[in-house]
Amino acid sequence: MRKLILGVSFMVTTIGCLGVRVAEGQAAIKYQKPPQGIETLLEAPATPVASVSPDKKMLAMEQPETLSTIAEVSQPRLRLAGLRFNPLTNGQTAVPYSTGLTLQAVGGGAPRPVTGMPATPKILYVRWSPDGKSIAFVQRVDGKPTPGLELYVVNAATAAARRVGTMRLNGLLGAPCEWMGDSKALLCLVVPAVRGAEPKHEMTPEGPDVSENLGKVSPGRTYEDLLQTPEDERFFEYYATAQLAVVPLTGPIRTLPVKGLIEEARSSPDGRYALVVERHRPFSYALPVDFFPMKATVVDLKTGTVTKQLADEPLADSIPIAFDAVAPGPRNFGWRSDVPATVTWVTAADGGDPRKKMDVHDRLFALAAPFSGEPETLLEMPMRAGRVEWGNEHLALVSERERKTRTRLMVALDPATKTAKTIFKGSSEDRYHDPGMPVLVANASGHPVLRLTGDGSGIYFVGQGASPAGDQPFVGVLPVGGGAEKKIWQSKAPFFEEPVNVLADDKVLIRRESETVPPNYFTVTPGSDAMVQVTKYPSPYGNTALPTRTLLHYKRADGLDLSANLWVPAGYDKSKGPLPTLMEAYPAEFKTRGAAGQVTGSPYRFPRIGWGSPVYFTATGYAVLENASIPIIGEGKEEPNDTYVDQLVAGAKAAVDYGASLGVVDPKRVAVMGHSYGAFMTANLLAHTDIFRAGIARSGAYNRSLTPYGFQNEERTYWQDPKLYYELSPFSYADKIKTPLLMIHGEADDNQGTFPVQSERFFVALKGQGATVRLVFLPLEAHHYVARESLDHMLWEMNRWLDTYVKPEQPVVAAGTK
Repeated sequence: MRKLILGVSFMVTTIGCLGVRVAEGQAAIKYQKPPQGIETLLEAPATPVASVSPDKKMLAMEQPETLSTIAEVSQPRLRLAGLRFNPLTNGQTAVPYSTGLTLQAVGGGAPRPVTGMPATPKILYVRWSPDGKSIAFVQRVDGKPTPGLELYVVNAATAAARRVGTMRLNGLLGAPCEWMGDSKALLCLVVPAVRGAEPKHEMTPEGPDVSENLGKVSPGRTYEDLLQTPEDERFFEYYATAQLAVVPLTGPIRTLPVKGLIEEARSSPDGRYALVVERHRPFSYALPVDFFPMKATVVDLKTGTVTKQLADEPLADSIPIAFDAVAPGPRNFGWRSDVPATVTWVTAADGGDPRKKMDVHDRLFALAAPFSGEPETLLEMPMRAGRVEWGNEHLALVSERERKTRTRLMVALDPATKTAKTIFKGSSEDRYHDPGMPVLVANASGHPVLRLTGDGSGIYFVGQGASPAGDQPFVGVLPVGGGAEKKIWQSKAPFFEEPVNVLADDKVLIRRESETVPPNYFTVTPGSDAMVQVTKYPSPYGNTALPTRTLLHYKRADGLDLSANLWVPAGYDKSKGPLPTLMEAYPAEFKTRGAAGQVTGSPYRFPRIGWGSPVYFTATGYAVLENASIPIIGEGKEEPNDTYVDQLVAGAKAAVDYGASLGVVDPKRVAVMGHSYGAFMTANLLAHTDIFRAGIARSGAYNRSLTPYGFQNEERTYWQDPKLYYELSPFSYADKIKTPLLMIHGEADDNQGTFPVQSERFFVALKGQGATVRLVFLPLEAHHYVARESLDHMLWEMNRWLDTYVKPEQPVVAAGTK
């Protein structure tokens, strides 16, 4: 049984010189705080998030949580079957929550605070009712008197909230509630009223834990938090078991005789049935819950009986190691949104292996109530199916993809005639020609359907509008019969304007900001300059002077176009001389040079400095090269990683050289940093170049033999190309790394491939070679850090490392270095 119980002090291991003190070995230290300038930026609240009512007249505005605390992160947590959950609340621990809720008329005016809220709001899963009269949300109660997940409903007319029922919800496998089509009740997953006592944790083992494989080919990538013992299985099954219930807004709840490891339960548009997907035994000790045996059924909501069993698929432990590989049986179950009760799903025609040479790789099926006949085939697809969005009796939009060739399709399907027409084909890498995503609108039953033009000839789309000048989001219309997309509204410089929703009168709700103007919500009318401000949120940073940003365009040595954001401290000008600099990047693989050179981001966004951003360090005097392009290209039959190191070095050198040519970056005082795959990049750059004065690597993987069945976008296994795995691993070059390296890792990292042992082993390798290296483990933190104390300390460590090894005019010579 693996229950994570850790303290709040943590181990720091350092070899080499830090400041004036030589530190060797381990030291338990308390959480530290960064300089006040950094702390001020970290504390800034996020802009509230808008959820639009079905009638498009009202907004539910959620205030996201700013920072969690280590006390919250320290709550009981079980790590089982690839999940992390609090056994006291029966909810996942990684779901972000909101701390406030207000209602705002789309036409403007003062916001209305919601009354009757819990004393300490921790709001999850906000959902408008189909009729727009109510808003449901889940309240997470962590403490006394009874921890758990509770259902609340807000009356939109009065802005008053109240708790509905006294049951405890089960959110362990996903969102626990959804509205029924009549808006009078919700379909929920509840903790069974009688489920007995928690399984007992045996202190004395009954015997060894055994896993075996009897000749079956069962490859798998690396996963965290897996089941390991029969005791783990008992605990997981106890907490993941939920019961289906209909919860009316008034009156007693009605529990149904449907109980199990229910992953999702969705009511049909006519409200008569529920589509229930659940997992069951036998479990796996090598794969997370998503691969466990799966059963899909249709349940009659009046009687609670199973009307139709759609599938009962075995453990998916033989999926090939290939992108677009899937389980061979039915998957992606859902309701057809535009008809009363028709269930749909996709099945692989290639047995789940995309490498097979076939004309058809996926099929889309449908089966209408009363579910007694044979399913009909709606569409045969030459690639792997993506999302299916329903419109009406003659229109559905089906997405297809092929990862190996980066091909993307959108097909307009007529479900009545089973005919289809491709209305978009392009590269998934090509951001400049991306048509965006279709706009969906809730129909009378609350199910999402395509938003069509008045005459039904076009589908509304919203997209990021990537361009050489940066992102310019847009609203467009893609003709159902094929043809070019027409943009009916687009963001204009010097603002960044992002569409949130297309309103009932074809106006557009946007979020608008600029380099100096904080984000707020507006309505705009396509084809005119009319604009109405809806919200008036002040700058989250108050009167704090903010750093300034310039979007840089430059070239790699081979002529490839690259870009980066250059941030400088508030008030800086080049007459003050070049600055010590921190470069941050995250490599990305491409199959074409054209796509690799495309610009990402916008120069017109208001500074929003997230938890992992390098921009904090402008507050302590550094220039920052943020999001520097590091494309890794493999055209034709070549794979990107065939020349990974050479392209990595070329991209990094181009960024530093161009920054130096502007007179802003001091090329002799540059550090490089990255998180996750960016940490892998950082260590490789220190192993293969002398460009940088120091490195900072957070939550990375450094020995690719520990991820032998592929990593990131690499499909080849270790046994297919051991030389590649060796050469790409910074661990292989520990004897070459002489540049000071700070490593930080969440002690409870949950990401595939970046287990904490990666940093532990790399540190030992570097220490053994006499490197200057510091390893910090943040207690209880996963791949992304959330506790304020952890983030404070992370920023303190990083700033101290930079001030020690980068800011001085002359390099610091580590103790023991000749």
